[in-house]
Amino acid sequence: MKLVVIEGFGKLETVQKYLGAGYKVFATGGHVRDLMTKRLSVDVKDDFKPTYVVMDDKKSVVESLKKTASAAETVLLATDPDREGEAISWHVATLLDIPESAACRIEFNEISKNAIQAALKKPRAINKNLVDAQQARRVLDRLVGYKVSPVLCQKIQSNLSAGRVQSVTLRLVVDREREIQAFVAEEYWNFFSVLTSPKGEQFKAALVSKGGEKIKLTDAQSVEDVKKQLDGTDYTVSNVKKSITKAHPYAPFITSTMQQDALNKLGMTLRQTSAAAQTLYEGVDLPGEGKVALITYIRTDSTRVSNEAIAAAREFIGDKFGDKYLPEKPNHYASKKSAQDAHEAIRPISLDRTPESIKSHVAKNIYMLYNLIYKRFLASQMADATYNSVSVDIAAKDYMFRISGRTPLFDGFTKVYAVADKQNDDSEEKAHVPELEVGQKTPFVKYECEQKFTKPPARYTEASLVKAMEEKGIGRPATYTPTVTLLFSRKYIEKSGKAIVPTELGCQVTDMLVKYFSDIMDVKFTANMESELDDVEEGGIRWQNIVAKFYDGFEDKIRAARGDDYTLKAPDEKTDYICEKCGANMVIKTGRFGRFLACPNYPKCKNTKNLDEEGNIAQPKEPEESDVVCDKCGAKMIVKTGKYGKFLACPNYPKCKNIVNLENKTAEPETPLPPCPKCGKPLKKITTKRAVFYGCSGYPDCDFTSSDPPSGDKCPQCGAYTVVKTGKNGKYIKCSDKSCKYKSDI
Repeated sequence: MKLVVIEGFGKLETVQKYLGAGYKVFATGGHVRDLMTKRLSVDVKDDFKPTYVVMDDKKSVVESLKKTASAAETVLLATDPDREGEAISWHVATLLDIPESAACRIEFNEISKNAIQAALKKPRAINKNLVDAQQARRVLDRLVGYKVSPVLCQKIQSNLSAGRVQSVTLRLVVDREREIQAFVAEEYWNFFSVLTSPKGEQFKAALVSKGGEKIKLTDAQSVEDVKKQLDGTDYTVSNVKKSITKAHPYAPFITSTMQQDALNKLGMTLRQTSAAAQTLYEGVDLPGEGKVALITYIRTDSTRVSNEAIAAAREFIGDKFGDKYLPEKPNHYASKKSAQDAHEAIRPISLDRTPESIKSHVAKNIYMLYNLIYKRFLASQMADATYNSVSVDIAAKDYMFRISGRTPLFDGFTKVYAVADKQNDDSEEKAHVPELEVGQKTPFVKYECEQKFTKPPARYTEASLVKAMEEKGIGRPATYTPTVTLLFSRKYIEKSGKAIVPTELGCQVTDMLVKYFSDIMDVKFTANMESELDDVEEGGIRWQNIVAKFYDGFEDKIRAARGDDYTLKAPDEKTDYICEKCGANMVIKTGRFGRFLACPNYPKCKNTKNLDEEGNIAQPKEPEESDVVCDKCGAKMIVKTGKYGKFLACPNYPKCKNIVNLENKTAEPETPLPPCPKCGKPLKKITTKRAVFYGCSGYPDCDFTSSDPPSGDKCPQCGAYTVVKTGKNGKYIKCSDKSCKYKSDI
């Protein structure tokens, strides 16, 4: 038996199907080793040596993996084809004692039989440069998170976090909001003359210049002045320019452009898009076929497409639409200089698998996204769209007016992929330009003038924020969605409609970080760091050198930040309550569970008191006495509530420390939790003093939480994860997305 190790549980069935007999597929559910959670785990004095341990929630996975591997004749590591995937393979190889030189690594850009069979023929050694690039990122992120976050907690409030990518992304949102707030609108006027063509057609021409220079009207008086100068003037056609213009197809999707179009065209959030794309990549259930993967790898910044895929697209286009829709040569698209170019663009695995053929078998979001990806790729290999364009200049004294228009001549790629969903009424495509010739008179009908005001820059949406991250070189395709999602979960940003606005807390965090860590918060610095990580991947530099360069002077900044008195914390509110332990006036503080009274002489005096909703001291409840007699001292035990629920305790504590767990022996055993909907790691039930919720065992790398237990299934309407809820009529399934109304009885 040959063992093939992959990451995600979602593609296990698909990969196993294509490997066939003689192979066993094992899914790790992501990383199995990581830095320790409660320690820095980076030795800054020993060349930034990281200390890796098997993650607590993966100990049973690793144990099972080792047992399975020991019975295998060969182990092949087929984790995702990126830095994270390479690092996971390296960690697995280390745990299984596979030599670094062993040809154990295979990779495929799509989950298809051909791709997997081809990968099996080309095993290679683990690429240590890719691993080192991931290690550098992980160590840098750990240093920033563990060193800077305590500064925020000290200066603002507890339970705050900073991150190398997340914090500079937050700054983009905060800076944009302040730019909007500081914006002063300026008045301007659009000036049109309605004229008549020789055939009697009325049309509207826009004023563009005076005396050969562009003219800008800024108030009503200047508009009236122009009118007076033009009154009674003849309008004469001075120039007619006709041309054939072309529109070139868009490149096939990369991660960021897919996310942008999914929001702008389909209204899908980043989370919905990521979930749908992951499903399309891992495979959907189709009647009679089982799980079938539909698209190539979804985390990419390259527009490159394989020659085989281009040839297949050209054949499909020629057969379906005719040769006139085929460009003379295949279309190729240049990727950005910052692109890693490790994978192809996002495209359908087979164009024969049309969107309509799967529509009735998948959730709505899955279908819509596949349809978008399919048409974008198909259009990328089609001919240009062509237009008849005309621009007419009309002179009146020394003023110049213009009317322009464009009418479709050949639809080309727009037959498949529309340039825009909606046309503005004043766009070129909508403007009708009558037949005019130089020297013709166009009699005046009336003036149409519109008062306008300049608008501030638009707030970011999820799509435009991802676009800004890509353009500025912040992060990489795999980090866009987790970064934005984390900012929401930390309450640093929130939504206003589709727009993203920073919260007051987000602004405070940004200001504090800019004050003390201007380099971390500098966009160019962060983008340059990404380029240096790329250099590590290419083998041009040791990863420790990148970290050392960053760390030089970093501790001094931490000490300076923690050593001064500057703070944004609200001062403690002094009260008339007297501490019965030391006589000081107690103060109101704010903790993770709200406001409470504390002695100002802490830590000498640790007296605290809970406050109720009205701000009064909450009276302690009388303990609930039970009928159970303590078997150690004979007292009647009392009911208390602890971290894991209710229990019986002896009232004579601390003299008698006897406790008894209260277990409902007849209670129905809890249903095992499904994997995390976000990353595939095991979920766990978390009980706090205030609430019970479900969270990912991979925290802090994955911040998934849910107040209700996930069901393990996806919503058939939108593709989001579903949860199990309990109502007056029993348990039922509900979509986790509040904007989706899906509900189903169990």
